[in-house]
Amino acid sequence: MFIDFTKVELIAGKGGRGAVSFRREKYIPKGGPDGGNGGRGGHIIFKADDNLRTLQDIRYRKIYKAENGKPGGKNNRSGKFGEDIIIKVPLGTIIRKVSDHKVIADLTIHGEECIACNGGIGGRGNSRFKTSTNQTPRKHQSGIDGESGLFEIELKVLADVGLVGFPNAGKSTLLARLSSAKPKIAGYPFTTLEPYLGIIKYEEYKSFVMADIPGLIEGASSGKGLGHQFLKHIERNRVLLYLIDALDENPLNTFDILKQELINFNPDLTFKPFLICRSKIDTIDENVTNENWTDFEHPYMDISSVTGEGLNKLILNISKMIQHEL
Repeated sequence: MFIDFTKVELIAGKGGRGAVSFRREKYIPKGGPDGGNGGRGGHIIFKADDNLRTLQDIRYRKIYKAENGKPGGKNNRSGKFGEDIIIKVPLGTIIRKVSDHKVIADLTIHGEECIACNGGIGGRGNSRFKTSTNQTPRKHQSGIDGESGLFEIELKVLADVGLVGFPNAGKSTLLARLSSAKPKIAGYPFTTLEPYLGIIKYEEYKSFVMADIPGLIEGASSGKGLGHQFLKHIERNRVLLYLIDALDENPLNTFDILKQELINFNPDLTFKPFLICRSKIDTIDENVTNENWTDFEHPYMDISSVTGEGLNKLILNISKMIQHEL
């Protein structure tokens, strides 16, 4: 199951208590204070991991509570730090605090970390309160509570190429043909209800990631048909690949609708590089003129995921665009 949103409660560890202790050794019956400080409470840390693809691992755990710091000891020994909790998330994960909707992290690089909740500072032991007028203080501090709060965790798929098209435009078939991904494929709309990622290899030791975004419909930018849940994943794709069925009765209108839905959702998508493909050309009779495309004013490529026609050229063009974006 593809999980791209969840909420969790985070509670960092409390700092350890400072110690009250006095030095007691042979021949030193009245040694001074030697109580150590308490240890810091455990942090709660999010860490980006390129091996993860969804938030499924953390969806079913609603509360994360880090370990408290240990109390200080005698001989000025500080308490042990509470153990940190590290929550691994996929690349493209956004961490947002529910109370003010402030984004505290946008993790897009493998190994990148963010401390969502800091552990509390340990309390001071009595040795820290010694003064010239108070040689035997019995005062100490309790540890400070760690930070806590309710957080939203949202995933926006991070890919080199995002497939954009109406339902049943052939996106899943194309991804399955070019990669080892296994999206659900059938001859009816809305087969794909969640994003799929596939790695497309080309040349030697080179590859790019392609995302099959669930099919859009007119009005998706206003939330129709789960539009917002689908469109947010397109924001992170470096190149957009529009797929339009070769038998579409009005391909120019289809392209305009798709592009406008993206712009309505996020105007920045206007500036993303894109390619247009006329898909399923194997369904066109070579002896019949397809007049629906005569007025299509944008450059496009013909491809067939069934016969493989045009796919090598498509991969070459995509690789050039990605390298230009680097």
